[in-house]
Amino acid sequence: MSRPEDVDLLVVEDDSEFRQIVARWFTKKGYHVSEAPHAEAALDLCSRKQFHVGVFDLRMPGVSGIELLKQVKALSPETEVVMLTGEGTIETAVEAMKNGAFDYLLKPFPLTELELICQKAFETASLRKENLQLKELLQRERTSGDMLGQSAAMRDVFRLIDRAGPTDKAILIQGESGTGKELVARALQRASTRADKPFVVINCAALPENLLESELFGHEKGSFTGAVAAKSGLFEVADGGTLFIDEIGELAPSLQAKLLRVLEDGSMRRVGSLKERRVNVRIIAATNRNLANEVQANRFREDLFYRINVMSLELPPLRQRQGDVPLLVDHFLGSDWQIEPEAKQVLGRYHWPGNVRQLINALERAKILADDGLIRLLDLPREVTEPPRNSAGAPVAMVASDDLDSVERAHVVDILRREKGNKSRAARALGVTRRSLYRLIERFNIQPDELQAMATSS
Repeated sequence: MSRPEDVDLLVVEDDSEFRQIVARWFTKKGYHVSEAPHAEAALDLCSRKQFHVGVFDLRMPGVSGIELLKQVKALSPETEVVMLTGEGTIETAVEAMKNGAFDYLLKPFPLTELELICQKAFETASLRKENLQLKELLQRERTSGDMLGQSAAMRDVFRLIDRAGPTDKAILIQGESGTGKELVARALQRASTRADKPFVVINCAALPENLLESELFGHEKGSFTGAVAAKSGLFEVADGGTLFIDEIGELAPSLQAKLLRVLEDGSMRRVGSLKERRVNVRIIAATNRNLANEVQANRFREDLFYRINVMSLELPPLRQRQGDVPLLVDHFLGSDWQIEPEAKQVLGRYHWPGNVRQLINALERAKILADDGLIRLLDLPREVTEPPRNSAGAPVAMVASDDLDSVERAHVVDILRREKGNKSRAARALGVTRRSLYRLIERFNIQPDELQAMATSS
């Protein structure tokens, strides 16, 4: 049974006394009620707001209830309409149903009966919406593995998931690229009260600003070149469920403002539309940036930061949970593959700047090169089996965690040098995105003259 507070109801009736009686009844029950005395006012409301259910009088001066029904269905096919009349005939009932009415009620009637019909109308609309959401999700869904880990760092993560999952608050997941932030988001959703509702993923770094806005909020037909049909945005697809916004630090300022509005009151508009729609979505956001620093640098809105950072979850890099590497190796190889003990030890000692994603890439590469289902040391990537070297070419020893930044810098420099400064090839070798590599270059203060020297080295 749906809850009254979930329902936006529009009552259209030219008899002001009867209209107010109906509106007061539903308002006291907890429904969100809007009123209109005639069809023109109703259409104006429908152009600015999405209604779940409409209650329309059949006979009104000017535009009739049947004509209003047709126009509302053309404007908002998702709205279910209940028709009311004091002069019911079989013909008018059939005409109303043919034009998309959910049901037909003859005056006078008990308001409890009208409420029951409106509840059924809302549930029908909700079921239809869930079916559309499922179709969208089947087109977008990506496979993902389970979270694994026995280290103290991962036990802390699991504990936070158990605590934060059942709440309905926004959560910010922070961690380096490749640490498995989407897997954490999926685990949070499975632990929530929305586990049986849509889980929708979008990566802000993967799309230019104009396409990202359309993906998030949807668009109307003709709103821009190429918009040949109206399209629901991911907020609508995720309505009732969870929206995972990955790389939220890449969100443009204009989209940050639109996202803030959805978080504040659940309202949004499609691109090219003036109609306000309401959604009920839990936000889980993720970033590999330090958003507090981004706020200080005026690149991220402070009010949005506090909205999404109701609870923060820090995901440890793989180098801080190296005891989990053998477990991850066994999981990603599967039962059909074996690995030599020496090769497994090398994988366990490596510091994995690209984190779990780099480990998966290394194992997939090894599978291609291996014979007879056995991975040997020689099948592993050279950057894994050989220690990183300093600028003079001398090996850099693997050191304690407080010196890991210098080790990681040396490794990034080594890969860039090996690839002669080619950033695309270097990013692939490191198991990170090109954008992440640029951040590593900035983080480790690798100077342009160093990169130039790499490109021209023999």
